[in-house]
Amino acid sequence: MGISIQMLGDLLVSRDGSPVNLPPSRKTRALLAFLLLAARPHRRDRLCEIFWELPDDPRASLRWSLSKIRSIVNDPEIERLIADRERVSLDTEGICIDVAEIALKLDSPGVLAAELEDIHRQLQEPFLDGIDLPDQELFQRWLLSERQEIVQLQGRVLSRLSSHPGVPIPDQLTWARSWVALEPYNPNAATQLLHLLSSLGLSSEVEFERTRLADRFRKAGITWSPCRLGESVVQKSGDDLATGRKLLTQQKVEFCTASDGVRIAYAKMGEGLPIVKAANWLSHLEHDWDSPIWSPLFRELSVDHQFIRYDERGNGLSDWEVENISFESFVTDLETVVDACEVDNFTLLGISQGAAVSIEYAVRHPERVRQLILFGGYHAGWRIGASEATIKEREAVMTLTATGWGQDNPAYRQIFSTTFMPSANASELEWFNEFQRLTTSPENAVRFLSVFGSIDVRDKLKEINVPTLVIHSLGDQRIPVQTGCEIASAIPGARFVGLNSDGHLLLGREPASNVFVEEVRQFISKH
Repeated sequence: MGISIQMLGDLLVSRDGSPVNLPPSRKTRALLAFLLLAARPHRRDRLCEIFWELPDDPRASLRWSLSKIRSIVNDPEIERLIADRERVSLDTEGICIDVAEIALKLDSPGVLAAELEDIHRQLQEPFLDGIDLPDQELFQRWLLSERQEIVQLQGRVLSRLSSHPGVPIPDQLTWARSWVALEPYNPNAATQLLHLLSSLGLSSEVEFERTRLADRFRKAGITWSPCRLGESVVQKSGDDLATGRKLLTQQKVEFCTASDGVRIAYAKMGEGLPIVKAANWLSHLEHDWDSPIWSPLFRELSVDHQFIRYDERGNGLSDWEVENISFESFVTDLETVVDACEVDNFTLLGISQGAAVSIEYAVRHPERVRQLILFGGYHAGWRIGASEATIKEREAVMTLTATGWGQDNPAYRQIFSTTFMPSANASELEWFNEFQRLTTSPENAVRFLSVFGSIDVRDKLKEINVPTLVIHSLGDQRIPVQTGCEIASAIPGARFVGLNSDGHLLLGREPASNVFVEEVRQFISKH
């Protein structure tokens, strides 16, 4: 029977049908639930931050909690809790989790009405009752998000019950009323309610509800056009509007080992012709999905392609404590990831300094690269041909990075915000500030900036013999558009596209981001 986890109500664990005693420590139980639901690697320092106060000894507390969890989930033959010096993850394969089983059943088209009613009853239980950590803000935010997921599951159940052919129409109406009460701003719920009222001939109530609901949506700024009376409603699945969070739960983070022993984290999403994205400055396989920059782009590229990306050494979920951070290691890490994924004939996408890495890879392995797409790239680092004044200015930025990385330092933020994304709003800048701290250490950030300065692939451009698309923001203040034009003119047959943006990194909300995706899709389909 294996291990079963109950998360609706109190957290309970059973093994082969018998209950397992959980540690009395609420934080340890909370950590167990977190690792079970996340089912992906987490950095140790991040777990310490989520669950413990920094003045304490969080690493020792984490070790103690992990020892208790290990005795709960591990078998003599199966080591489910995987922990190394930098990361912790819990392999949930073979573990039955009640909320996961419910979500799977709701995806089944043949689920019976009685099964849906049983699921509805189960979902009335409070989720993870009794493991709140009021003093740990990050954990509470996560727990609130997970509880909101349960509300969405409840909405999916009510949606199915309100239209299930095995449920009498009067009962469907009851379920539809409950659905509207649970999700008052869901247009599908409102439309289904009107449809059922019409089916039962309740015309006066139809008009009353139509007016009331239309007023509600109008005040909320939501577009809603109810079906004509007698029409059935076609309800969209929640999967049609994939969110970054849902994609995060779908991706599986894996690790490959570079020739010098460094572990590189990579992930694959979607199906279709593969696109491999070379790693670039600031990435994190998990937190990218919350990004106003990367999340919209990654969602689009994984819709009709297998989208492969990885975290650079010293960055994200890859090893941070590494001896070698160099341009050559960037290229060989890309080689390692491609070999681990066993892909050939793929599109290679390089962004910022990842463009130079992609150029070098395409020259070394032309037989594997189908097309090359470069965005915001440069062929020579800031030290190449620079004046003494420019070098001193860049070195000053590196000094500021060492002290200001991840801190609320206005001077530091001003330097980076005005070059990476000048049009970002306050919330996007706040995200960027936090993202810096989560992606790498101050020491590694300085090492990256130093390596970027010495990149030089100018002599490799003429050797590229695969179809190449070069895209650059016309107002890029970090890497001037002239650099993109020079790259395109030096690569045989390359096409250049200028975007109406001032960002070195594109914000997902700006029109240029949509143009970028469309240009990439057209280029891939053409070749």
